[in-house]
Amino acid sequence: MVKLTMIARVTDGLPLAEGLDNGRDPQDEYYKQQAKSIFKNLSKGQNEPSRMSIETGPYVFHYIIEGRVCYLTLCDRSYPKKLAFQYLEELKNEFERINGSQIETAARPYAFIKFDTFIQKTKKLYLDTRTQRNIAKLNDELYEVQQIMTRNVQEVLGVGEKLDQVSELSSRLTSESRIYAEKAKDLNRQALIRKWAPVAIVIGVVFLLFWVRKKIW
Repeated sequence: MVKLTMIARVTDGLPLAEGLDNGRDPQDEYYKQQAKSIFKNLSKGQNEPSRMSIETGPYVFHYIIEGRVCYLTLCDRSYPKKLAFQYLEELKNEFERINGSQIETAARPYAFIKFDTFIQKTKKLYLDTRTQRNIAKLNDELYEVQQIMTRNVQEVLGVGEKLDQVSELSSRLTSESRIYAEKAKDLNRQALIRKWAPVAIVIGVVFLLFWVRKKIW
């Protein structure tokens, strides 16, 4: 099923509209923050595909980009990818029709929050994949999504990889620091031995001579 829907401007990541749900799951805010991070990444001008599926836990983000606007939804992994992109296409067509001329001039977040009404109405049509309408869409060979790239949210956001790299570097530095400290101690000991060994030998010889002389005399 469709869990979350957001629309944002790609140039700066500004959220333009969102599907508001009653009795939201506490985890919704977590996935909403992930969605905003995806928008932020896209706003950096990275060469990302215009259609993408991004795996995150038990869910998958699907998005399409057109006219410098990103239409994104979060669905269960079992939800058909083809239906998810059909759903986004319907949102895109209506959003462009109603708000197309105002997208670039929008200055505040969720400037088109009233679009939620259309989002809710459309989402209801896509809730049940077994309806005749959705079965027909799944069988429609004109809309092909097999070539759409699927990636992991950590890969897209780079968070997990960076944390792993930092952790690995920290462990390596700690290990190397310990090795260098041990080597430094060894070098200090060797330097002290080289410096004072001749003196100790001379003193030992002198004491030995005094002892021998005392025994003889």
